[in-house]
Amino acid sequence: MKSVDVHLQDCLELAVPMERYEAELSDSLGCILAEDVLSLIDVPSANIASLDGYAVLGSDTIGASGDHPVRLRVLGEVFADSRDSSTVFEGTAMKVASGARLPSGADCVVPLESTDQGTVEVTFYQSVRAGDYVRTQGSDLSVGGVALKEGTRIASRHIALLASAGRSLVPVRPAPRVVIISVGSELVAPGRGASRGTTYDANSHALAAAVRSAGGVAYRVGGVSDEKSVLREVLEDQLLRADVIITTGGLSYGGGDTVKEVLSPLGTVRFDNVAMNPGRQLGVGTLEDGTVIFCLPGNPVAALVSFEIFVRPALRKMAGYASLGNRSIRAASSETFFSGEGERDYVRVHVSGNTAKGYRFKPTEGGQSSLLAGFADANGLAIVPEDVTKVREGDPMECIILNG
Repeated sequence: MKSVDVHLQDCLELAVPMERYEAELSDSLGCILAEDVLSLIDVPSANIASLDGYAVLGSDTIGASGDHPVRLRVLGEVFADSRDSSTVFEGTAMKVASGARLPSGADCVVPLESTDQGTVEVTFYQSVRAGDYVRTQGSDLSVGGVALKEGTRIASRHIALLASAGRSLVPVRPAPRVVIISVGSELVAPGRGASRGTTYDANSHALAAAVRSAGGVAYRVGGVSDEKSVLREVLEDQLLRADVIITTGGLSYGGGDTVKEVLSPLGTVRFDNVAMNPGRQLGVGTLEDGTVIFCLPGNPVAALVSFEIFVRPALRKMAGYASLGNRSIRAASSETFFSGEGERDYVRVHVSGNTAKGYRFKPTEGGQSSLLAGFADANGLAIVPEDVTKVREGDPMECIILNG
């Protein structure tokens, strides 16, 4: 029996990060940075006013208040787009717009609302010190400094930072393209009429959603016949658009399951009984062209749990994520329950609580491992180690938090 840790390691060894490329800034949303990105300029590029007001020497405003105002001569006005250089001397002020370059000689800004807003002379009702209401050159980013670190998933706020740093091209890794194939002649698409001997294809829809949430691009093939020639043809056709193939079903020892037979001449895929529940029989390997393939069970709960434990980390590694799995927290059991000896049990649970008062979990499936409705009610997976057969109320367990 293969351990969960060994099987996960086998999956991660095959999950080679996607080759990096330079994406247009506008197309980089959702991509993962392939390397640290350096700023091409100082941001801001000069000392600038952080609000509308008057640029002055702080020493000229000492003691200024509503009862003891200070008056200075106004030399002119500077806007955010002004290019002419200007200078402030002792006893003078320059009106500045928010974002405008600070005139030479000035070391702070008096807010507009603390003045009489004069144009020839201005009265100040507030004293300021050097550095007040000024964004200093390079305070946000310095030229040659790291703007964003490798592994960052680019969101709109990151695009703002990259644009400010002068970057029009961004080194990223493309999202892996993942083809999902549900194997079974009994499978029919939801919405079509079901009859005796048929089952609605839940797995391809669920796994396609899981792939997208893991940062991949999903191509759902849907139900494919158990017939060997049909399955082989589908697999060969999908290689053109796949970095990864996920099959679900066709792994039992029954006579109608053909995945192992079909894959045998197409590449190097190893099938093992993995010491876990739900799950057990799983496959992983590569096809002749190097496409990675994960073979998951046909039971929807087992397929989705196996995806979370083995496939999600592999896809995230390929996409370039710094963190591979879902976050986990320590929680105490709300009830006593039993677990199988010698296998790692991933119990579907509902986790509640908070950091201050602690977290608790409660199983959602009443001891039945394959109930899909119970899994739908869960928001986590409590990990029961292989050597634990009884979990008592109050026992702490590591719980994987499932993505929304």
